[in-house]
Amino acid sequence: MDSKAMPAPASTVPFFTQAESFERLWPRLSAYLDEVCESGTYSNGPKTAELEAALRAYTGARHAIAVGNGTDALVLLLRAAGIGPGDEVIVPAFSFFASASSVALVGAVPVFADVDPLTYNIDPAALEALITPRTKAVMPVHLFCQPADMTAVLAVAERHGLLVLEDSAEGIGMRLNGRHTGLIGAGGVLSFFPTKTLGALGDAGMVLTDDDALAGAVQRLRDHGRPALAPSSPAPGGKPAAPAARAEYARQGELAGTNSKMDELQAAALLTKLTTLDDDIRRRAVLADAYTRRLRGIPGVRGLPAVVERGEPVDPVFYVYLIETDRRDALVSHLAAAGIGTETYYPLPLHLQPCFAHLGHQEGDFPHAEAASHRTVALPLYPELTLAQLGRVCDAVRSFFTGSTS
Repeated sequence: MDSKAMPAPASTVPFFTQAESFERLWPRLSAYLDEVCESGTYSNGPKTAELEAALRAYTGARHAIAVGNGTDALVLLLRAAGIGPGDEVIVPAFSFFASASSVALVGAVPVFADVDPLTYNIDPAALEALITPRTKAVMPVHLFCQPADMTAVLAVAERHGLLVLEDSAEGIGMRLNGRHTGLIGAGGVLSFFPTKTLGALGDAGMVLTDDDALAGAVQRLRDHGRPALAPSSPAPGGKPAAPAARAEYARQGELAGTNSKMDELQAAALLTKLTTLDDDIRRRAVLADAYTRRLRGIPGVRGLPAVVERGEPVDPVFYVYLIETDRRDALVSHLAAAGIGTETYYPLPLHLQPCFAHLGHQEGDFPHAEAASHRTVALPLYPELTLAQLGRVCDAVRSFFTGSTS
């Protein structure tokens, strides 16, 4: 390698960053971190309990169970619902890998469905033909900016006696008919991966449900199958207290669970970020509207986000601003050369992933999912993105397709 070779230029408009938000929120976060260090409890402690209470209030959930990450949340939810070997779970063919791998991890079989080409969410019209005597559940995914068509999904599930479990990992703040995502079916999950609308400093996740039995099973499964510890004593200021440490090793495993307790440092970060969540959601909507106004009408940009209500009130949240183009890969290279970060959601649909080759799918089986995988690209979107930076992104997109920035 040439020792004088210059490294690739750093993105002047990164695809995502939390640096400014954490700098702004540092005084509050610092105080929370001090509390964690002073408590002597570093996972599933008072800050985790405080976060669970805050998310119950925010979402309206009867139960919010904090876990180690969003994938664990899906696996634990599936296990708690009794999904296992011999069962089939219908999932969309276009989603993040965990939507299907979580099904495989509990020993069940993911059965893929095509997606709506406008919203990228599971197509309810495709479900009926996929149901067999082994079908146990449908797991819609709420992707990018709006909930799936849950009214139609629930209608199919009710006709066939199926559970509806929601992959609402991207869905914080999204609501349909006033119901928060994750609470429209039997239960759902949230991911707090750093890029999410509510992002931690690392991995963290949560299960939401109104079902007492489902919640109890998740609580046990996240901690080696053992029952939850009761708080040792009331905490000052009305905050949840740490569990009684003296009972930690006295509990007996009721199920073969795992270790997926939330880290107290992540809970502290999320409690800090939660104070600005609604403002952040509003800012994302402003930015998404600015993108749409600037990009509309550019030749070659064939898909801009559109919120579909279907006669039901929808509260969208622009987690990702996605566009479509037949020249996706060339556009990504052009933007990278201009110092603009992008992300491809998702370059290979789930039915064509190597680990699912044994299911026998081939190209052409799910045309809308495959088209989305070939055409979609996400542009920078986060609350600290400035309108000037957004303008740079739009100018670069326009120049790629037209040779002009105006």
